Amino acid sequence: QVQLVESGGGLVQAGGSLGLSCAASGRTFSSYFMGWFRQAPGKEREFVAGISWSGSLTYYADFVKGRFTISRDNVKNTVFLQMNSLQPDDTAGYYCAARTRGASRREYEYDYWGQGTQVTVSS
Repeated sequence: QVQLVESGGGLVQAGGSLGLSCAASGRTFSSYFMGWFRQAPGKEREFVAGISWSGSLTYYADFVKGRFTISRDNVKNTVFLQMNSLQPDDTAGYYCAARTRGASRREYEYDYWGQGTQVTVSS
């Protein structure tokens, strides 16, 4: 079992930055592929970014490339999402997720989920 707890959300003006963290419990964190998803009101949950167990491979949705950066610290059992140049369209609940196999952008292929943290970007 893995428990995930996100933090770092909040209110920011357009053009600003926020850093999200996801702390994981369990001794096997380093073996999980980690992903960040987001869900805006009335919309489906969508993939934002993912990172391999070693951190050497990263994946991004087209709409965040060049603005968001995913990283991880396997000693601290934490995955991060640095978000720059935020826009009102980035307003959503942000969720981290873990899966025991390789890379995936599909929500249903993830085994564990956090409760989410809200990001609100004002114009």
